[in-house]
Amino acid sequence: MIEVQHLNLAFGEGEKRNQVLYDVSFHVKPGEIYGLVGESGSGKTTVLKCLAGLFTHWQGELTIDAQPLGHEISRERCRQVQMVFQDPYGSLHPRHTIGDILEEPLQIHRINDRDRRINVLLDKVGLNRAFRERYPHQLSGGQRQRVAIARALILEPQVLLLDEPTSALDVSVQAEILNLLAELQREAKLTYLMVTHDLGVIAHLCQKVAVMQYGRSSKP
Repeated sequence: MIEVQHLNLAFGEGEKRNQVLYDVSFHVKPGEIYGLVGESGSGKTTVLKCLAGLFTHWQGELTIDAQPLGHEISRERCRQVQMVFQDPYGSLHPRHTIGDILEEPLQIHRINDRDRRINVLLDKVGLNRAFRERYPHQLSGGQRQRVAIARALILEPQVLLLDEPTSALDVSVQAEILNLLAELQREAKLTYLMVTHDLGVIAHLCQKVAVMQYGRSSKP
């Protein structure tokens, strides 16, 4: 489902050039939960941002569902691949209600039946429909991450890119979110690529893992 081959990325030019990814390669099968584990600064989140289209000047080969990814973001790519960020509060517009946040991707992609889709996703992530009228600051960290997961799933993607999805949460909530992600993956047969520094998260959720260190990948 996800093929990363010889991925390289650098910022700057000449003497100021800073290479952050070096020949990164790995393969994720359809329906697999694959972990990228490493310390802060190892390059693991940078790999996700390349796949999500947030960095576009990479070199190498990126393929999802046998389709090569270009350096421009298409509507099809947005529907196929979605990302859940580390900080749920920072990734949600503070002045939009939860209903507006979930409806926005549907409007952009001209998808009908919006109310039903929003209600179904809220149910799936364990939030009742009254949350549609609330704002992010009125929610707990765990509730905000549930909203972020619902937003990522609203377009029915095949692939979720998960950037430390529990690291900003209280320990008591982390297991709940990991169990929710596992349940959603089983139900929709999703493919996950998860970045984390926590080996406990890897053991809880991931089926395979690669280690990132100093911008390079290796099997453990």
